[in-house]
Amino acid sequence: MATATPIGASRAQAVLLTVCGALGLAASAVLTADKIRLLQNPDYVPGCNINPIISCGSVMRTPQAEVFGFPNSLIGLAAFAAVLAAGVGLLAGATYRPWFWWTLQAGTVAGLGFVLWLIDQALYEIGALCPYCMVVWAVVLPLGWYTLLHNRPNWRTAARYHWVLPALWYAGIALLVLNRFWYYWRTLL
Repeated sequence: MATATPIGASRAQAVLLTVCGALGLAASAVLTADKIRLLQNPDYVPGCNINPIISCGSVMRTPQAEVFGFPNSLIGLAAFAAVLAAGVGLLAGATYRPWFWWTLQAGTVAGLGFVLWLIDQALYEIGALCPYCMVVWAVVLPLGWYTLLHNRPNWRTAARYHWVLPALWYAGIALLVLNRFWYYWRTLL
């Protein structure tokens, strides 16, 4: 039985996985530590409680923060550690079998779906934003998009305009946040 040839990645792809993995892991670690402190002391106020809108504590106390019965940040610890390890491996010259790349793709698509739901919940149900959660929002799309482009090298047009989807993603999120909390932002002007 023939095995599929291992596939490496460009330096840019390796750096992207490493940076996004590290940022996501750091955000997940801070959220996990704050959640533990909050469980130990219900009066604990996380350092990222900046104002009524930017408030990690408000988000951490909701059912949406524990969708599967444990803190969502634990998923981030595992997932982003794996992404970081893959990125560092690629920087060191590793190659991975095609199944690895498609598994990474499936994970990033699942992560993107979860993040889209969490964005909706933060904006329209919870009514507060967590800066560390927003770091996760910021890294999940590029992970998924650039992994897809890596897995589909024949998508030349998409590769040529690779920056358009992430730019639209960030602009869309910014506009949703501005629109949803405009009543608050305008008081700051």
